[in-house]
Formats: sequence, C-alpha cells, structure tokens
Amino acid sequence: MESGAASSTSAGTCCLKCCIQNPPSRMIATNGSRVEVRAFEAKGKKNLVVEWKAGGEAIFHRDCWNALVHASQRAPGTATDIELTDLERSMIKESKKTAEYHDSHAGVAEQAARVARILKDSSYCISFTGAGISTAAGIGDFRGKDGKWTEREKKKNYGSQATKAKGRGFVIEELRPTYTHEALVKLTEMGILKYLISQNTDGLHRLSGIPAENMSELHGNSFIEKCESCDARYERTFACRQNKVPAPPLPCPKCKINHRTGRKCERKGCDSYLMNTIINFGDYLESDVLRSAEHHAKRADAVLVLGSTLRVSPANSLVAMGVEPHRIIICNRQTTPYDDDCGNGARVFGDCDRLMREVMRCLLPLPELTTWEKEREQRLVEYSLRRTLVK
Repeated sequence: MESGAASSTSAGTCCLKCCIQNPPSRMIATNGSRVEVRAFEAKGKKNLVVEWKAGGEAIFHRDCWNALVHASQRAPGTATDIELTDLERSMIKESKKTAEYHDSHAGVAEQAARVARILKDSSYCISFTGAGISTAAGIGDFRGKDGKWTEREKKKNYGSQATKAKGRGFVIEELRPTYTHEALVKLTEMGILKYLISQNTDGLHRLSGIPAENMSELHGNSFIEKCESCDARYERTFACRQNKVPAPPLPCPKCKINHRTGRKCERKGCDSYLMNTIINFGDYLESDVLRSAEHHAKRADAVLVLGSTLRVSPANSLVAMGVEPHRIIICNRQTTPYDDDCGNGARVFGDCDRLMREVMRCLLPLPELTTWEKEREQRLVEYSLRRTLVK
C-alpha cells in the first residue's frame, strides 16, 4: 500500500467513553490523527470517563483529547460535558507532559508538499536533528511517553512499579541509518541541504554518509575519540568505551565522569590518553563545534527540525538564528517551545520517516525515487561492512 493511502485497519479504540468523534465511532483508523498518552496506574477506580489501560496508558482521537484537556483545566464544579474527578484531572495533567501526537496520513501528505516547496525554494537550508530521528533504528527517545527521562520521573514520583520493564536494549554497533538519515544524505547530494546540526551521539549520520565538514555533532559521537592533549581525533568502527586495560581515571571537573577510553594518541611525540567525545549533563559544548553550528544557523533561510523537542539549550536556540522571516519546519511527536514559530514553515506531528517518505516523493521523479529506495538494501550491506571491521 502506498504511503498516505486509505486504510481500513484500526490504530485502536478511543479511550474516552463518551467519544465525541463525528460520526460517532470509537475506532481510530491508522490513517487518522490520534494522541497517545501515559499517566499513572489507577487500578480499581470507578466513575472515570477514560478507559485507562495498564500503566495508565490511553489513546484518543485528537478532538477527544482536546476536549479532555479543556475539561481538566476548568474549575471543579464548573458545568461541562465531561465531568472529571480530581484523580482523573491529575491523570490528564500527568499525561499532557509527554503526550505524543500523530497527524493523519492526509495531513502529513499535505504538509510534506509544503515542506518540499520550502526546501526547493531555499537558498541555504540546514537541518537540526534529535533522538526522534533514530527511534526507527531501535534507539529509545528521552522525553516521549516511554522515554528515558520520563521513566526516571515516573520512578521518582510513583515508585519502580510505575516504570516499564526494559529489555536488553540495543548494541550501538548494530544500529543502522533510517530512511530519514538517508533522505538527509540525498538532500545533501542534491544541493538542497547545506549543513546538518545534530544532538545525537549514535554516529548514524556519519555512517549514512554525511561528510564531517557538513555537520556539527553538538553532543559528540560514540564512535569518535580525541586526544586530551593535542586534540587529534580518531573515528572508529566500534563505540569508544573504556578499554580492557583502562587508563588511570581522570574524572571530568564538569560532569564528574571519566572520559578516558584507555587507548593512547597515535600522533608522533604525543602518547597522551584518548577520551570519548560525548557531552554529558554539566559539560560545555565544544567551542569549535558550537561555533561552526552557529555560523551555518545564522545563514539559514530554512531549518528542517527532525525528532527533537527543542528543550535543551543552548542547542535549541540555533533553529531561530537564521534570516527572517524564519521558515522553521518541525516534525516530531511532541510539542516544542518553537511550535508557534512555524507559521512560515510547517509543523508536522508524527514519525520522521513518515514525513520524509512523502517529502522525497515530492522532490524526486518517480523512476529516480524508486531506484534510490531499492538501493537501500545495498547501502545496508555497506553500513554493516563499515561497522564490522576489526577493532
């Protein structure tokens, strides 16, 4: 089935018992808009207007969710079509923090056409990426309803029983670029995308083929280590963790973490220890990396933001540094502080791959698009070869 085509399958049943969908139907079509939320457990509680699932999860039509939020914000006792208990008001307030929105397929296709026009018309387009670009590769996000920071807050506020059981996670060397990673490479090759600024440390942009000189990795790269003395850098086929023969620890004065990997600089006459390049909480961004990002951000007349909630500073300020009027395009599942700045750009709620498939359909002639997408299988083989070289 083509992306954006009609679907008869269901994404679930709207959890608002008095569903206000018109025509009345609690079924949510997979090609329709929806909101997915997570509150906290409310076992055995009666007289609730929402059918909360295990762990306080729920799914709603967008209109139903908006009506719930509106009702929760009215003073208790105020006449409303949806009567909420104090418990349910609290659950909705909790849910709103990490609510994930998904636009309809038709809405995404319409916005994709607008995005494609903006990209083609721009003279200096840059992209800004966050964790949401890599969720399709198998990496969890941070602020989603099941994100890393969300889990931490749930445990703090409601105890370990409120968190979800985790699997073994992922092996970073086994991760491969997503459709969106590859689309950004293609846009670079087409001359549309001039520069990329990323908050991600997974190394997938480099692996996909974005040249180092075309990118600022603000928070470092798990596959790059640097000399603590001469700043020489080494890109590895493996993640730069501590070696089996660790170096004498040297805790970072800012984040208190030991960045040394155990390997030594290969530059003649140096022989100093190497460190990973990951920026942790408390660390400053590398000045050269930030300076380069700012240089390109100030030149931008269009900014394609993919998979970021834009809540980490100073990185988030980069998206609004460009020439005015700002043409900011944002695609992710959650709200951001910059949503109101997208008037000249576009705002899409949902998965990055879904949007970028539609955008590439608008930008590439069908024969070229078909060939490029079919070649992904060979590109995946090449990625694996680059990640399996001897350490």
